[in-house]
Amino acid sequence: MCSRFLTIAVLMLALASCAQTKFTPAEQQQVSVTDPLLFQQSEAFTIDFSAGRDKDYSFPLPVGKARMGRDYNVVIQTRKGDAVKAMFDGTVRLSRYHPTFGHIIVVRHGNGLETVYGNNAENMVKSGDRVKAGQTIAIVGSRDGQTYCEFAVMVNGRRVNPEIFFSLESHRLRKQVVLFQQKENGLVDVSVMKEAVADETATASWWAYPLPGAKVISGYGRRDGRQHSGTDLKTKPDDNILAAFDGEVVFSGRYGGYGNLIRIKHPCGLETYYSHNSKNLVQVGDRVKAGQVIALTGRTGRATTEHLHFETRVNGRYVNSNKYFDHTNHTLRLRAFKKTKDGYVAR
Repeated sequence: MCSRFLTIAVLMLALASCAQTKFTPAEQQQVSVTDPLLFQQSEAFTIDFSAGRDKDYSFPLPVGKARMGRDYNVVIQTRKGDAVKAMFDGTVRLSRYHPTFGHIIVVRHGNGLETVYGNNAENMVKSGDRVKAGQTIAIVGSRDGQTYCEFAVMVNGRRVNPEIFFSLESHRLRKQVVLFQQKENGLVDVSVMKEAVADETATASWWAYPLPGAKVISGYGRRDGRQHSGTDLKTKPDDNILAAFDGEVVFSGRYGGYGNLIRIKHPCGLETYYSHNSKNLVQVGDRVKAGQVIALTGRTGRATTEHLHFETRVNGRYVNSNKYFDHTNHTLRLRAFKKTKDGYVAR
């Protein structure tokens, strides 16, 4: 977190509003009400959307086509009978018929947000129910010949721009940290902490996780009295290995215990190593792009199972690849990079 925010206390909402399972009659009847616990301990809090797992988030109608309506209301068009999903884990605060929005559900989440799902043909949950991200909470309804869900995001009873949190086109959650500060008259100032934000367009092109779907079977560090210089990632034999960043292939061949090895040179002295490959698909001198398939997983060299030994070095010295990648969530640690006029480079 940037130092200029360290003077602002951060409210740990998972122990507050998410734990609330009983609501007052007003909270169970009114769509827009303040959350009595939201700013009880602090005038500000943050939500780190970059740290979540895929299963912690769901777009309300994953196959629907979304557009922005009035007053930060999102209209998601789909087909009759489609299931409306809860966006995050939370507790149903309101579930009833509303004269304007039809059957409506409001879910209060442990991260401080509330989400609103309107124009439902049928609600599948009731007030006080705990729900998980991706759980079916309603069946989408129709009106005037159109089938759609009306969706909104609220903070302290006020609607906020939902595009702060996700893309209407891709439905993807934006990997960023968002700051919420209490203002006068119940207003909440919502701002993105740029220091921790990965640009969504850029991240789709300038980096890639080297083995999508993999799990770590051996991490960086000492083991059996020796230094393990990389991270071992496993999926299945002959799986596609991807170049982590744009760069130039400076080695492709057999190399001792590494077996079939590929080394790619990137700006600022960073090199990535990919070894034990069953087959290398690039040659020395090739320019590769992030996400390009460069090899297939194998067990050549000193290996007991098919996997990828992924290694990062800076100016020839070992660096734990966990500095650059979160291997649990298969995401990039953007703080390890800086943006220049020529793109992102390792710090």
